[in-house]
Amino acid sequence: SSIKGRTKVNHMADKKMKSILQMCALVAVKHDPQLKEYYERKKGEGKNAMLVLNNVKCKIIGRVFSVINRQTPYINTHKFAC
Repeated sequence: SSIKGRTKVNHMADKKMKSILQMCALVAVKHDPQLKEYYERKKGEGKNAMLVLNNVKCKIIGRVFSVINRQTPYINTHKFAC
């Protein structure tokens, strides 16, 4: 436990965006097969659930930025690789 008390979100952070991204990660873990498999694999390795959700959030942001940079719709290349 921390002596300083509970950790808080920085006052400069976009709290609304962080909460939306958290909900996106939770939904993605339930419905996206790639992210669901990733989440379950990391949890099986003994990782903390919140740490894995942070990684899922990072993966979602990466997908969003790649779609914006390419200016094309998201293509699930995982289904073509299998």
